[in-house]
Amino acid sequence: MSFENPSREKIKLILEQTSVVAVVGLSDSPDRTSHMVAQAMQARGYRIIPVNPNAKEILGETCYPSLLDIPEPVDIVNVFRRSEQVLPIAEQAVQIKAKVLWLQQGIINEEAAELCQSNGMEVIMDRCIKVEDAVTRPNRS
Repeated sequence: MSFENPSREKIKLILEQTSVVAVVGLSDSPDRTSHMVAQAMQARGYRIIPVNPNAKEILGETCYPSLLDIPEPVDIVNVFRRSEQVLPIAEQAVQIKAKVLWLQQGIINEEAAELCQSNGMEVIMDRCIKVEDAVTRPNRS
């Protein structure tokens, strides 16, 4: 499979239609990239749902051990895990009927992308959601 991310216009549309972002691998440590990115997205008006089996609460939100434990619909599953750990997360994203699987910068998993796309999901890989939001939607607050 030759994966290609959606166009910037499509990414802008995805972000415009997003309110809930589940962040898999969100750290409770403020100096970790996952924490900084999620905090910035929260400040821009997105609802962040932390997914981390080792925490009870992050950024003032209840933390869930897995995507399957989240009791509400999720628009984007944003992943901060190593590439080789993505497939089970993608499988859960399909199960909860998320609209988008977003793999952060440096994370690529073609098998996970194929699975999600074959189930009607959009997939973005190797891109930072915070950067894309700032570039495509500079006036969001």
